[in-house]
Amino acid sequence: MLNISIVLYHPNWEHEVLPLVEELLLVKNLRKIYLLDNSEDREIHPKSEIKNPKLRYMHMASNLGYGKAHNIALRESAYYKTELHLVMNSDIQVKAEDIDAMHDWMLSQPQVGQLMPKVLNPDGSQQFLAKRLPAPLDVFGRRFLPQWMMSKRNRKYELRDKDLTRPINAPYLSGCFMLLRTKAAVESGLFDERYFMYPEDVDLTRTIHRQWLTLYYPEWTVVHAHARESYKNKHMLWVHIQNMCKYFNKWGWLFDSERHTFNNL
Repeated sequence: MLNISIVLYHPNWEHEVLPLVEELLLVKNLRKIYLLDNSEDREIHPKSEIKNPKLRYMHMASNLGYGKAHNIALRESAYYKTELHLVMNSDIQVKAEDIDAMHDWMLSQPQVGQLMPKVLNPDGSQQFLAKRLPAPLDVFGRRFLPQWMMSKRNRKYELRDKDLTRPINAPYLSGCFMLLRTKAAVESGLFDERYFMYPEDVDLTRTIHRQWLTLYYPEWTVVHAHARESYKNKHMLWVHIQNMCKYFNKWGWLFDSERHTFNNL
């Protein structure tokens, strides 16, 4: 069985959340959908639009951040011994039958702790969201240095030097769509709640990667309307910088032996 959690912040209910929820409720292996609303006020209760016992709406008392809110649902998956847990964004378009296919495949592959399908932009171009573990230059250079200076390094960081038509055991998979084996996520400590948002996905993937396969698996495809808020909003840029500094303080700025080992593999 499968649980799904989506963290919301002032969402577009009509055009984004409700159509997605309606599709997710068609998943045959679904146990529960958790809508974790970090908005300061509650504008609409989704159960007024969709009445289904598999849908659980939770309005947080404050903006907990991305990973901390998802952990609430992940702990319920652990408590109820739900085998798989899908962490996803509300700006994802996915077919219910593809989630069922991923679910069945994951259960048949006990060595896989995490899976991310191919992710496309709405125009059909690919988003390169399976990556090597970042060094400080990969994060800050791509944001503040000219593109021509970073193009070769970005290509390697984003695994564009690999055959992306085949599965890759990557140490960093995007948080926009993380199909997690609940046991692997729990044993790896769930999301580190010291991050408000941004590096929690790389942090959890690299921890799971120590004992499990963390696969980019292009047999299935989802569409992601990536907002890239830190490129548009100075406050979110500052949040991004602060939390990436926390990440490098934890794992190492210049010296990170695990980063070196995983990236070489």
